[in-house]
Amino acid sequence: MSKVHRVNTESRPIRWLLTALALGFLFFFLGLPLLTVFIEAFKQGFGPYWGALQEPDALSALGLTLLIALLVLPLNILFGFAAAWLIARFDFRGKSLLTTLIDLPFAVSPVVAGLLFILIFGRQGWLGPWLQAHDIKIIFALPGMVLATMFITLPYIARELIPLMQAQGKDEEEAAVSLGASGFQMFWRVTLPNVKWGLLYGIILANARAMGEFGAVSVVSGHIRGETNTLPLHVEILYNEYNTVGAFAAASVLALLALVTLVAKSFVEWRMQKETAMLGAELPAERVPLAAGAPQPAPRGGNEKLEATRRFSERTEQ
Repeated sequence: MSKVHRVNTESRPIRWLLTALALGFLFFFLGLPLLTVFIEAFKQGFGPYWGALQEPDALSALGLTLLIALLVLPLNILFGFAAAWLIARFDFRGKSLLTTLIDLPFAVSPVVAGLLFILIFGRQGWLGPWLQAHDIKIIFALPGMVLATMFITLPYIARELIPLMQAQGKDEEEAAVSLGASGFQMFWRVTLPNVKWGLLYGIILANARAMGEFGAVSVVSGHIRGETNTLPLHVEILYNEYNTVGAFAAASVLALLALVTLVAKSFVEWRMQKETAMLGAELPAERVPLAAGAPQPAPRGGNEKLEATRRFSERTEQ
């Protein structure tokens, strides 16, 4: 039996050099700025730090940031699931165009996105006179901030679910329907369990972007203290006023949220890898090609469908 040897073209010093460069880059561009935020926040002690976080404007900014995230995430989940289901399960005209439009927020500057909302909903915009006549305020108010954040975070959940649902196929869903499951039962017992970790991963990324969004929200918010200032906007205002303790105290809250997001993201990645490995172990082994002239085993026609039916039956019995 022939042995396969791994070929490593880089010498040990080169590998150490590349590793040191990567770690140095991460430290100077990620670790050091993060460390600086906490050093500056506690520079005058814990008392001024805690006092800066207890200010009404800071509490209002934190509450508004969390409120926007809570309003945006359910909408993102609905859109992400609907778009992923449509793209992964059906073929139709305009499918590639829809996929491209989902990626549009990645290509458009957040500031430009905010200006587009002002062009549409602002006082001098396309819908401005009608909104003003009906006493509906979108720009420089909470609805405009929610719309801007929704646009920026739109692709995250859909982009996590689309390749996952395409890779899983629809054998289990077809097996569930053949066993008499309703649409809701198929979704709750088959589709959702299969994509739950990918969905959670997308939610974590979308939530992190929603809480840290600055550009688009800055354009449509109006910077009204105590009303339309989110935590990132509050940091900018305090820093421009040379209130470094307050600015870095608010920034430390965002940094802590980022660290929590990173830990949650790592946990979800670990769970996804673990479930993928378990699923690979449960699937029937692929047929290994035999030597020339040896009898080939009979094809496994329909085994995938039988396996999907078995897994759905097990979930139904649980």
